[in-house]
Formats: sequence, structure tokens, C-alpha cells
Amino acid sequence: MADYRTVLITGATSGFGEATARLLAKHGHRVVLTGRRRDRLDKLAKELGGQAHCVAFDVRDEAAVNATIAGLPKEFAALDVLINNAGLALGLEPAHEANMSDWDTMVDTNIKGLMYCTRAVLPGMVSRGRGHIVNIGSIAGTYPYPGGNVYGATKAFVHQFSLNLRADLLGKNVRVTSIEPGLAETEFSVIRFKGDKEKAKTPYRGVQPMVADDIAATIYFAISLPEHVNINVIEMMATNQAFAPFAIHRS
Repeated sequence: MADYRTVLITGATSGFGEATARLLAKHGHRVVLTGRRRDRLDKLAKELGGQAHCVAFDVRDEAAVNATIAGLPKEFAALDVLINNAGLALGLEPAHEANMSDWDTMVDTNIKGLMYCTRAVLPGMVSRGRGHIVNIGSIAGTYPYPGGNVYGATKAFVHQFSLNLRADLLGKNVRVTSIEPGLAETEFSVIRFKGDKEKAKTPYRGVQPMVADDIAATIYFAISLPEHVNINVIEMMATNQAFAPFAIHRS
């Protein structure tokens, strides 16, 4: 990835974002670390040294997103890559029992937050004639499962928005990739089950899931290819995960 120098990563305080920041810094690239947990950002930035700049904000806050992008220090301002990683799932209840507040939070973060960051960064990329938007989707956007309702719908948005961006950006030399992981063990389930760590372990029992470093390596692969190559979508699963059979309710 010799041509790329500066990468902004949302949700860099844990999981995929944190692992990607470390990998990029290891290869000599500058990273702008963003997230809500300032203490974690500061710790990671200290670890990565002068290659990192951290800014704490919530991607759901459009004004904060715009102010952050506009106010980046000169050495970090010309963003080559945006990794829209911030996102979450909340709850696993069926739709008729789900918490509306959880639905709102997922829509505001996974959809609106991604839109705000993309819209803030794109004009600079287009004007410079280069760039790469990487959106972190999920197999939940393609394959439904009980309790996935709004989370899966938000990730379906990520998939289609990424493809539509490709159509809009034709001829601008700005690439767009949607990376869509399956079972991966991070803080994802802890957040989904609102801090219940024992419950969060359930999806990973008896199976080797993917880990954050696997997704970070995939992101790095996609953005490392020559500028004339665009990876549209990468769908990835743990080897011991596959598609469920059609469900049939029998009375």
C-alpha cells in the first residue's frame, strides 16, 4: 500500500478498528483514530506514536463528524482511506418484542453515522482524484436469522450504499469496498447483550470463530491493491459457519 498514507478509522477503540489501526501503523501508515471512548483512543495513540492522531466523537453527531474532518491537523488532513467500522448490534429479541430504542441506536450508528462520515470525507477525495471508502458490513445483511431484524437491515443498507457509491464515483478514481464478515469474536456480542459476558460467549462455544486480526488483514488486502483494481464486496465466514436451512414451522 505504498501509495496510501493517511487512513481514518471509525470505531477504533476495539475489535476490527483497533486491529486495523495496529496493522496499518506497523506498515508505516498514518492513522486517524476515532471513537467515543477517549481513554482507549489515547492509549492506542500512545502505543502507535506519531503515526496516530485521535479524536473522540460519536458518529451519530453530524456536526461533530463535520467539525472533526474539517479540523484535522495538516499532516492528517488529506485522507486517502476511510474505514467506516463503527457499528453495533443491540438485542436479539424478535421484532414484536424488540426495544425501539435499540432499533433507533442501530439505525443512527450503522446507517446515519456511516453516511455522515462518508459525506464529510468524499469531497476531499474527489477533489484530489484518489481515495478509498471501506464499509464494514455483515453477512447479516444478506442472510436473515431470528432476532437479526433491524441489525440485518442496517447491514443490507451498507451493502447497497457501497454499490451505489461505486456508481456515483465512476471516473473519480475513488474506490469503494464493502467487507461483510460472519462469526468473529470481538466485543460485538458483549455489546449486543449489554454487558452480559457469559451470554456473549454463547455464539463462539465449540467453534473457531474469526478474530479481529482476520478482518484487519482483509481490509489491508483490499486497500493494498493497485489503484486500477476495486474490490466491490468481500463476504467472509469462519470455516465452521455456513448457511442455515430454510426454517419451517410445523403445527
